[in-house]
Amino acid sequence: MAQESTARKAARPAETGTFDAVVIGAGFAGMYMLHRLRSLGFTARVYEAGGGVGGTWYWNRYPGARCDVESLQYSFSFSEELDQDWSWSEKYSPQPEILAYANHVADRFDLRSQIVFDTRVTAATFDELAGTWLIETDRGDRVTAKFCIMAVGCLSAPNRPAFPGMADFRGPIYHTGEWPHEGVDFTGLRVGVIGTGSSAIQSIPIIAQQASSLTVFQRTATWSVPAWNERLSAEYLKEAKAHYPELRAKARARPTGFYFQFNAQPALQASEQEREQLYEEAWQRGGLPFLGAFGDLLFEKAANDTIADFAREKIRGIVKDPATAELLCPRNVFGCKRLCVDTNYFETYNLPHVKLVDVSTTPIDRFTTEGVVVDGTEYKFDAIVSATGFAAMTGSFDKIAITGRGGQTLAEKWRAGPRAYLGLASEGFPNLFMITGPGSPSVLASMIQAIEQHVDWLADCISHMRDIGAGTIEAVRDDEDAWVAHVNDVSTVSLRSTCSSWYVGANIPGRPRVFMPYIGGFPIYVQKCNEVMNSGYDGFVLQGGRNGNAPPQVRFTERWQVPLDIEVISPAAVAAKRVPVI
Repeated sequence: MAQESTARKAARPAETGTFDAVVIGAGFAGMYMLHRLRSLGFTARVYEAGGGVGGTWYWNRYPGARCDVESLQYSFSFSEELDQDWSWSEKYSPQPEILAYANHVADRFDLRSQIVFDTRVTAATFDELAGTWLIETDRGDRVTAKFCIMAVGCLSAPNRPAFPGMADFRGPIYHTGEWPHEGVDFTGLRVGVIGTGSSAIQSIPIIAQQASSLTVFQRTATWSVPAWNERLSAEYLKEAKAHYPELRAKARARPTGFYFQFNAQPALQASEQEREQLYEEAWQRGGLPFLGAFGDLLFEKAANDTIADFAREKIRGIVKDPATAELLCPRNVFGCKRLCVDTNYFETYNLPHVKLVDVSTTPIDRFTTEGVVVDGTEYKFDAIVSATGFAAMTGSFDKIAITGRGGQTLAEKWRAGPRAYLGLASEGFPNLFMITGPGSPSVLASMIQAIEQHVDWLADCISHMRDIGAGTIEAVRDDEDAWVAHVNDVSTVSLRSTCSSWYVGANIPGRPRVFMPYIGGFPIYVQKCNEVMNSGYDGFVLQGGRNGNAPPQVRFTERWQVPLDIEVISPAAVAAKRVPVI
């Protein structure tokens, strides 16, 4: 795979040219943005660092990689024909199938002709006189575009902690976010895994099946619930497809952007027996909707304690060694960090060749030629897996030198934390858009639905600018400041703001602690976006256009104008800013 990529890079000359829009990234966001731009008659170029489409699903090929949203809803909703002609094989389909779906979309809508692969954008600079962006790549490309659209993903910049002595280790060190495309065979090897987040929880059970010994280094125990994954029968798919439009509509009205069974009753108003029964029923259904067992679990600490106690008892009932079970029992708020979904994760620690090492109080000291040293003990390995996550939300922005008006860089502006109006645009950077940027629901919603809503909003915005002859659009600082303050304010209502998670950048040393995604709920956020658009882009300044900030012709955003789901969000809950999220 690496040789093929090198050959492609060597064969392609650098390009120059002018486009209406340059899109950075060819994951689900970049593909859909290209599709919408092209349908409106705009010229576009997409640059993608990888050798194919799929974004995170192109890079994350570690064993057991799956999405934690059910496949029937983790998919595009813009085309009913696409819904009908694609069939998912499993409740939670594996990475190869999700990547196959991405390729199917690229082929079905003939997207590849405008995508340049194996090309990483290195700089984007705004030309104030011309009102255009200069985009430069590691292949020597220099192209200009009126619009620069960041479709770089929220979890696409791997976090690689620099442990002392890593270069001395004689074996391979793999990162789950940049897995070799040819796969890795761990048969008969002594393997160490650093980290117990989502990618570790998915990969550890499979690596354990191959390795002669597996040692897991855990800094923080992780909450996880069973997926109960299963094959989808032809009958089930037929029934689901017959009602797909209704499912999509219900999903858009939910705080998470996808539909699941939810009980709005407060946990503390139920009897202990009733709580146990409902928790058990939710556990048997499995997946992220386990957090929907009661409506106040992420708002009331006493309520959260009840679900945390239940989950700890489940762990103790699965893991046979009491000491290991206690190490695996998290002590933080249930669901404070991203809840994980697993298949036989806790059961894996019952295998005689699997060991858990606690590095919470005695961290990894250093690497050696043969392994890792913790608290004076050397653990010897043939291979090491770094499951250390990502520089979430802003990591991919950091890799590109983005320069706006007056020579200001985005890195400088975001030094104390990301600042963006609606997670779509940042003052000082005209015509620069972000898909699922910081300050939008993004990772707290179903990502593809969050992507689609942003792209449709941007498509209507860009076409409106063409309609009125506007040259640039830029966020107003006061409105941006107010939105950032609102994002931070709403986050404090949820217990999610109480722990050190990648939501606040706590997994990266030196990062400012800021709650980056919008936790107020997907439909509430969409409603705000609709209000901004319908008011003639309140909070933005359009330069050079006719009729000022006139309301636009709505082309794509109408399908997002849905009421809140009253089954889930009561008026009292909205007033109290209590929006259930998972």
